[in-house]
Amino acid sequence: MIKDILSLESSWEKLQRTNKPIILYGTGNGADIIINELDLLGVKISQVAASEGFVRKRDFRGFTVRSISEIAQEYEDFIIIIGFATAIPEVMDYIKDLAQKHEVIMPVVPVFGDTIFNRAYLEANINELEAVGDLLYDEESKRVLENMVAFQFTGELPYLLSSESTRDKALTDILQLSNCEDMLDLGAYRGDTVEELIRLTGGYSSVTALEPDRKTYEKLCTYLADKENAQALPCAVWNEEMRLIFTGGGGRQSALSDTGRYEVEAVTVDSITKNKRITYVKMDVEGVEKEAIEGMGQLMRTQQPKLSIACYHRTEDLCTLIPLIHSINPQYKIHLRHHPYIPFWDTNLYCI
Repeated sequence: MIKDILSLESSWEKLQRTNKPIILYGTGNGADIIINELDLLGVKISQVAASEGFVRKRDFRGFTVRSISEIAQEYEDFIIIIGFATAIPEVMDYIKDLAQKHEVIMPVVPVFGDTIFNRAYLEANINELEAVGDLLYDEESKRVLENMVAFQFTGELPYLLSSESTRDKALTDILQLSNCEDMLDLGAYRGDTVEELIRLTGGYSSVTALEPDRKTYEKLCTYLADKENAQALPCAVWNEEMRLIFTGGGGRQSALSDTGRYEVEAVTVDSITKNKRITYVKMDVEGVEKEAIEGMGQLMRTQQPKLSIACYHRTEDLCTLIPLIHSINPQYKIHLRHHPYIPFWDTNLYCI
């Protein structure tokens, strides 16, 4: 049961307790957040490391960046904390190999928002997480939920690795996608999910793809230029129609923000799907999945399209997105799956 996880030691508690040198592996945004949180807890790191090919001559947060092999010559024993995310097989294999040689902990910090998954968060939300388990359709989803909660709390790699399955399997076995789908692609990026659908099924009936980042939208339009029955819209999704501030920059740097670079038109799914047939919705909208779902209620009730929804951007996503989908349409069978990624990224809901 999820409540039993409270008897374990959290990643942050382990780092407070240890007398070993702490090596932070990573120099990106996640590493920054981890250092800030450790500072609040009175925990100091000893070194900052990067992969062999990315060490170079540089500093990060007052530390000279070094390779782990170099650091291992200085310390007999130490803890490595992972401060970045990756889906690159070679890098994930390297992290797994490190975990065989050293103690490796992955304190989980959110992609968006500032809520840290620690003991206080788990204690405050334990009943909600238990209730979420009851809303999941199959035993595998319940197992994945428990492991994802345990991983976010403890930072221990085995919980994450034992929950992996491929996205292709989810799309073919759970959603059972076909070449007759009328697809709504929210957060379409450069068309990679449309390409995924074509690869798996051989085609589609129609595609409506939304991408608010200006430069990425241009690349999306280029990709869709020779595709029939495919439309691209330079819009964000929200729970009402309005103008919102967008950061731009491509990738994870592209998101709605109070301090962005330019305004974008935000639409609701219901407003753009009036009198339109939609059988499949993919939603990966960088932390505003809750608002996007709130603006999709009519479509979910009247057409009940197949759903693929990211649920890892915010710490609160597991607690909020699953009950929200159920409240809008209790007929949905909600599945939870995690695909190969370190740490918690690429964890999605699949609903039919």
